[in-house]
Amino acid sequence: MFAWFERRIDPYPPEAPDMPPRTLIRFVLHYSRGALPWLALLAVVSSLIAATEVMLFGWLGEMIDRLSQTPRDRFWDEQGGRLAFMALVLLAVLPALNLLGSLVMYQGLMGNFPQRIRWRAHRYLLRQSVGYFQDEFAGRIAQRLMQTALAVREVAMKVTDVGTYVVIYFLGALVLAAGQDWRLALPFLAWVAAYGGMLYILIPRLGRIAQAQADARAGMTGRVVDSYTNIATVKLFSHSSREEDWMRDGMDAFLQTVYRQMRLASIQDIALNTINVALIASVSGVGLWLWSVGLVEVGAIAVAVPLALRLNSMSHWIMWEFAALFENIGTVRDGIASLALPREVRDAPDARPLVRGPGAVRFDNVTFRYRGVEGARPMAVLDDLTLHVAPGERVGLVGRSGAGKSTLINLLLRFHDIEGGRITIDGQDIARVTQDSLRAAIGVVTQDSSLLHRSVRDNVAYGRPDATEAQIAAALRMAEAQDFVPMLSDSQGRRGLDAHVGERGVKLSGGQRQRIAIARVALKDAPILILDEATSALDSEAEAAIQSRLDVLMAGKTVIAIAHRLSTIAAMDRLIVMDEGRIVEQGRHADLLARGGLYARLWARQSGGFLTDDAVA
Repeated sequence: MFAWFERRIDPYPPEAPDMPPRTLIRFVLHYSRGALPWLALLAVVSSLIAATEVMLFGWLGEMIDRLSQTPRDRFWDEQGGRLAFMALVLLAVLPALNLLGSLVMYQGLMGNFPQRIRWRAHRYLLRQSVGYFQDEFAGRIAQRLMQTALAVREVAMKVTDVGTYVVIYFLGALVLAAGQDWRLALPFLAWVAAYGGMLYILIPRLGRIAQAQADARAGMTGRVVDSYTNIATVKLFSHSSREEDWMRDGMDAFLQTVYRQMRLASIQDIALNTINVALIASVSGVGLWLWSVGLVEVGAIAVAVPLALRLNSMSHWIMWEFAALFENIGTVRDGIASLALPREVRDAPDARPLVRGPGAVRFDNVTFRYRGVEGARPMAVLDDLTLHVAPGERVGLVGRSGAGKSTLINLLLRFHDIEGGRITIDGQDIARVTQDSLRAAIGVVTQDSSLLHRSVRDNVAYGRPDATEAQIAAALRMAEAQDFVPMLSDSQGRRGLDAHVGERGVKLSGGQRQRIAIARVALKDAPILILDEATSALDSEAEAAIQSRLDVLMAGKTVIAIAHRLSTIAAMDRLIVMDEGRIVEQGRHADLLARGGLYARLWARQSGGFLTDDAVA
């Protein structure tokens, strides 16, 4: 039975993720897709439970009147059928409704609903542009993803479960009290008005505080993750005390929202207790007065006073449920700010997979500007740049920092969309092919190659998950990593290829991380290869050993390499010298030296073969 209800909602829907709406109701409905029929069923069950409980109070009043009016020897004969029906409702119908409600809520919705939201939101975020993740703490994004999923579930379930239960119960109580005598309903109406006024005044304030609290909590978590992720830098600069102060600022910002929340909670509790005792006293007083003048029977008092006592106990629960509802609404609003953002780079509606060819790359009159602070004028990074790279040609990009070399690579990978011109691979416009197929055809080794916190095997095979052990071993040999990998181990006792490398590969040295990254790209075997300071983290001996392997890796591929150390790319087929977003020189190393231009000056002014910013001043 449990398993049947657990399988009613698919926690991992296969549909392609789309951008969620930016308004609260539509956002909640968007992520409630697939769970709405079960939320509706939960609302129906809650309504039936509330109506049944109110009916039981009414039957209790009637039973007390019958007890006072019917002789004892005829009581069972006259009231037996009514009592049997009440027993059936109390012992069978109400438990069955509660059972169904529990199964729908706990087996159907509690686990699957937020997991479904996490899955859809995570898939959408994975397809966000690189710039999205550069502008925000990774921990903050993760925190918002997790807490928004739970908040959407709580909003949807509280509205359908608690909301319908409360409305039906209040209406039933008013109808039942008015059915005894209309004057008995007046204290209930006054209480509902006062209670509604409290909700109207306090709950939105709690919601706004909750939104600020969710933002402060995400910021606090982001600071913790940022400190832990960069713990080596913290240690190297002896800034533990400074990190404590920075963290304390983040924690205190969160604590201040808690103080504000608890002040409102105290005001809410005091006001609620006041109107509750006023309800009990007024209902009791009005009921006794009506009975004393003969306008109602004792059964009416037996109905009204327990109802008032029941509302007294329920009101605290209802108030906290509504407070929690608006707190979760605040959390959802905070999540919308991060999750409901359009993708800067999107596949064209008719995008097709890139057809792999020999690897001809063309930049035709490409112009690109980075979008900075809102209102600031964007600065041109590439201006009407044209560059053609023939299949199998090895090209080196040269220039000081900010010349546009990395931007050129990022545009080829389509991390950003260009403003003018066209970029093609084998004649196919990269703006008209799918991003996944584009990047699958390009192998990249960057200056700071980060690894996944998984096994060495998983990291090496990331570009080709179906790779055999022999292929993985061959890639490791190519990257000169075959000696140190068997010696690796982790805290779980895993060794060699099974050892986990830590977050971003922190358990490995820079040179070891770089070799694993090179092995990963070698196994991917893409027709286009990009080397962005690929050997910068290696010592001279290791670099010399790997350089020969890189020659093997580059064989038959179109290669674009960036290096500040000009000696590492001097042997390329062609060198492209960039300055301020333009190509100012190009040719072979010897030809450029003979020309005596910018490249020759850079070469002459290198310090130890490394191009510094001072050298190009």
